[in-house]
Amino acid sequence: MEHPLEKFKYCPKCGSSLFYINNEKSKRCKDCGFVYYFNPSSSTVAFIVNARNELLVCRRAKEPAKGTLDLPGGFIDMNETGEEGVKREVFEETGMEVIATQYLFSLPNLYVYSGFTVHTLDMFFRCKVADDLHFKAMDDAADLQFIPLEKIHVEEFGLGSIKKGISLFLDFERN
Repeated sequence: MEHPLEKFKYCPKCGSSLFYINNEKSKRCKDCGFVYYFNPSSSTVAFIVNARNELLVCRRAKEPAKGTLDLPGGFIDMNETGEEGVKREVFEETGMEVIATQYLFSLPNLYVYSGFTVHTLDMFFRCKVADDLHFKAMDDAADLQFIPLEKIHVEEFGLGSIKKGISLFLDFERN
């Protein structure tokens, strides 16, 4: 697989084409000396479990992995915390108001967007919502449903970090 830095041909500071691989994590401009580090983008994932021990899952409306199961979440915006990002993403995709968050763990992921591989660090949160009876699939979610934890099948989820995150979460819930 091509290294993501190969896609960056010009220095983002001065625009020079003398922008070369510095090491496995960065490129350096020979004209102005600027070093660009290729770091992962931050994203969030929400585990919302209702009183009946069911997990809220969505069906992806867009690529990558369109049509597979997913969890609410998405990229964090500039000047936003992980907690703010997961609350916003849950609201955008479900209309539900998150009233409490608990950080659980993070996982690295590769997310292909418009043919470009984005390295992400997915932060997983357990979220409590104000009302788990009224929700609507919006934005990146084609459909939403609560599924009993014992009927969750990891292989039905399309994204790598989500599959691994679901497995970790289910193991934690069982113990």
